[in-house]
Amino acid sequence: MYQEISDAEWEMMRIVWTLQEAYTSDILAALEDKKSWSQSTIKTLIRRLITKGLLSSKKDGRKFIYSPLVTENQMINQSSEKLLAKMCDMHKGGAILKLLQDSPISKSDLIKIEKEVQSKLKTAPDVVACNCIDKKMC
Repeated sequence: MYQEISDAEWEMMRIVWTLQEAYTSDILAALEDKKSWSQSTIKTLIRRLITKGLLSSKKDGRKFIYSPLVTENQMINQSSEKLLAKMCDMHKGGAILKLLQDSPISKSDLIKIEKEVQSKLKTAPDVVACNCIDKKMC
């Protein structure tokens, strides 16, 4: 399990994940259009991500090049699992449905989702029980 990252750190990691390797100047250029962060703020975010073990740095002449040590999917999966763990089991299906309705999704991903739904239908209960309180208290 990886350390949680802030929204600003997510922004930074999305750039590095996209580029695979990025110089500070690449990160600055990519964030220029989106954010009005100073160079010192960006360097602080980079240091935090290195400290958290999510980003590596290596010297390239007088510059540093940064690479991700975790994949975007690993971080997305961890964040999704943590979010779902906070919810009542009865409401997870509704949350997943809302995400599906509101998200741009490719046909190939929809086909994968459809296959997973068909597989889960075979063993799905009619009703998912609440897991918020000890059943002995009900």
